[in-house]
Amino acid sequence: MSYNPLLLLSYAGIAGLWVGAQVIDIPYVANLMLLVTSILYAACHWSLTLREEQALARGESPPKEKDENGNDKESDDDDDDEEEERPQYETLTSKDAMQFPLLGSASLFGLYCAFKFFDKETVNLIISVYFSLVGVAALTATLGPTLESVGPTFLSKEIRMKHFLPESIGGKSPWVFNVSDIFALMAGIAFNVAYFQTKHWTMNNVLGICFCLQGIERFSLGTYKIGAILLVGLFFYDIFWVFGTDVMVTVAKSLDGPIKILFPRSLIP
Repeated sequence: MSYNPLLLLSYAGIAGLWVGAQVIDIPYVANLMLLVTSILYAACHWSLTLREEQALARGESPPKEKDENGNDKESDDDDDDEEEERPQYETLTSKDAMQFPLLGSASLFGLYCAFKFFDKETVNLIISVYFSLVGVAALTATLGPTLESVGPTFLSKEIRMKHFLPESIGGKSPWVFNVSDIFALMAGIAFNVAYFQTKHWTMNNVLGICFCLQGIERFSLGTYKIGAILLVGLFFYDIFWVFGTDVMVTVAKSLDGPIKILFPRSLIP
């Protein structure tokens, strides 16, 4: 796996800002701008792999590996195996982009009603359990490839595990993962258990960063037209819910979860 210098700099920036914010008082504007830029670059870099998945989904063949003489290597895998492992890829459509602000509005207003008419602590407990479960998946997906690239070679060993769950729940059988994913899963579970108990702001930021990286990395608009539709819809979504009502502000202040990056007012307890 090859990396470019800007990608390495982005990851170093994310880690450096996370650690630095705990020991020195970094101006939050500079911290936020540098952190967002680093996250966007790293996530968008990995989202480029979606172009390859698009090509495979259209039935195009992946480029063949070259031998020492520059000739194409002969593959021992048959066509059935290639067809079985071909990723199933879906791109956001114009209809999806139009519905996105509506679905977001329904979810936001639902949370607002929950905080308005139910016990706040109970609602936050349910949401915390949900974010902890999703956080395990996000942290595993972020940490796994990192361990594989920088750790010992045995972490890259592939494991196949058959399962008997319905495809709508467990996906296709067998599950294919690496040894690094197992270690990342264990670390993700331990981390989220600690976060659930402490709700420390630094752990909140780790989960928030992982959600951002995975969300952007796995999100594909398909065309500029679809992107424009989505941005226009979300533009009016923000105007209405932020400036037209108190819904967005109420939910943001009431929701105790890794939905935002937190900065300490002071490093002195």
